[in-house]
Amino acid sequence: MSIQKIARLAGVSVATVSRVLNNSESVKPKNRERVLQAIKESNYQPNLLARQLRTARSSMILVLVSDIGNPFCAEVVKGIEEEAEKSGYRILLCNSGADIARSRSALNLLSGKIVDGIITMDALARLPELTTLIGSAPWVQCAEYADEGTVSCVGINDVDAARCVIDRLVERGCQRIAMINHDLSYKYARLRENGYLSGLQAHQLGWQKVEYARDLSFNAGKTAMQKLLAAPQRPDAVFSISDTLAAGAQQAIQEAGLSIPQDIAVVGFDGTDLGQMVTPPLSTVEQPSQAMGREALRLLVNRIDNPQAAPESVLMAWRYISRASA
Repeated sequence: MSIQKIARLAGVSVATVSRVLNNSESVKPKNRERVLQAIKESNYQPNLLARQLRTARSSMILVLVSDIGNPFCAEVVKGIEEEAEKSGYRILLCNSGADIARSRSALNLLSGKIVDGIITMDALARLPELTTLIGSAPWVQCAEYADEGTVSCVGINDVDAARCVIDRLVERGCQRIAMINHDLSYKYARLRENGYLSGLQAHQLGWQKVEYARDLSFNAGKTAMQKLLAAPQRPDAVFSISDTLAAGAQQAIQEAGLSIPQDIAVVGFDGTDLGQMVTPPLSTVEQPSQAMGREALRLLVNRIDNPQAAPESVLMAWRYISRASA
């Protein structure tokens, strides 16, 4: 149903229908009711569209993720969708690939009032236009952080979690602990590296090595581990910032004829199901992924309902899971 057809049914101008769509106060009550009645008679999702016309809300949320192929992102989205349904919302998912052109295209939905708000899992430093594009629209960052504290966000204490990993590896006697990190434009990656380095310092370990994977994929983790193994002195433990990278690292270690954890212990991050599928099962830091998604949706709905509310920052509980890899 087009705006022109609605106008014909209502016996009003297209401009009048447009003003109703934008909840303009200049529309006469009589004409507004005609437009709403036309929607009802057209039998085109009458309840949803009529509610949108009355409230200037779409009951749709845009979820912008950098890589839906990442198991952690997929679990977060499950939590967002679950809570959205309970709150009377539906989600539109955009797999941005951290690409500004793709993100810009998706964010046009905000200016077109197709969606009421946005949840992102992208790095602000990598997409500097993001803040400008979103403007004053309701916005929550999930598993990523806004440095200025101007955007509501939900995540975990990445520094403490990374320090815990180092503590556990030192407890088992590891002295040369390497790290496989990713893109430092993501604040969580910087925080986990800070935790890694401060953990080494706390235990007075001078040996350190950080290898940066090209992306958060199995093959990238394998390649990064191969580079660590080719160094003059190989590590006796490796801490990866995602379970997917850690799984790739494990394969590289095994293909080199080495044993896990006897020769090299491995710890991942996220607590995805992948950690229980690899051999040996992966020690990891478990993030409450679905709960984080639900909390992000709750924060966003609060921003939609209370536009003047101050941004909220929520840190959720994490836990270290000890398995055979470390």
